[in-house]
Amino acid sequence: MTSPLRPEISGLAEYTLTQHPHRIKLNQNENPYELPEGIKREILERLAVQQWSRYPAFVPSEQIRLLAAFTGWNGEGILIGNGSNELLQLIFSAVLGHGTSMVISQPSFTLYKILGKAFGADVREVQMKPDLTFDVPRLIDEARASHAKLIVLCSPNNPTGTFLPRAELRRVIDETEALVVLDEAYVHFGPESQIDLLGKCGRLIILQTFSKAMGAAGLRLGYGLMAPELAKELNKLKLPYNVNIFTLTALEVLLARWDEIKGWIEPLKRERARLHAGLQAMKGIRVYPSAANFLLFESLERLPRQVFSRLLEKGILIRDVSSYPMLARALRVSVGTPEENGEFLAAMQEAL
Repeated sequence: MTSPLRPEISGLAEYTLTQHPHRIKLNQNENPYELPEGIKREILERLAVQQWSRYPAFVPSEQIRLLAAFTGWNGEGILIGNGSNELLQLIFSAVLGHGTSMVISQPSFTLYKILGKAFGADVREVQMKPDLTFDVPRLIDEARASHAKLIVLCSPNNPTGTFLPRAELRRVIDETEALVVLDEAYVHFGPESQIDLLGKCGRLIILQTFSKAMGAAGLRLGYGLMAPELAKELNKLKLPYNVNIFTLTALEVLLARWDEIKGWIEPLKRERARLHAGLQAMKGIRVYPSAANFLLFESLERLPRQVFSRLLEKGILIRDVSSYPMLARALRVSVGTPEENGEFLAAMQEAL
């Protein structure tokens, strides 16, 4: 029987993740701190008086207004999504098709390549430099040579933790003609956001999320910042009522309580430094600098799967990323609580 699906779908690698039984979960770059009970109660109390039988507002104007105040960007250039992944899919669907090309840096978030190929695009992959920093000249050359419609970059980058400096991002924008999407999922753990460039660069889209620093991965809430005229066009393809009333209500409360929530960012940065120092001191380990809430490290003597398995035997789940380009010896660990990080470092010593 001939498949009714487009031929590129059958050739795609599926985005998968195996959730092994564990005591300590350090594999998905989540915030290890749960939202305070007071914040949860406030969300539920607000939700309880709403009409669940009715659709959310067709345009969530109040939430957009709050995000505009939070980010400092024009509300007419803000789109809210069911996670930033939904907005990636929206952007790709609007830009890519057969005969188009896009450029991504590798190693990076695997969804970029999957989506690009799903929409029939020629996905051009540019490897990072050996020190796992962005190879900006090659990104530019590849975009020019392929007449790329889209360039997608993640900064701080997953899974390497690499930060793309503003001057280098500006080069990518100024020296190409592509729409540039900057995924800033981990921005609150890095040096700065690039929101200031939006007013100068009409071909830049910045994506941010509530999943990491805000500790709300389970709510699936992301947003895109862009030129208002670009948001107007993308709105034509956005699914109606794409964000539910629970998530929209949570957005209001989380932004109102941001001063309280952001208190865990600096402790997580300190724990990141502690993990880095601990791994760096271990024989046979090479650890890379990170501007995110995770660390990438290489096991130079034992195979990554052996290290992964030995940690899992102790109930500690991290991420084996050795299948990624350039990362044949690599694993990634999320920054946990001080107690979790202490157990991880002790277990790593034994695993080696």
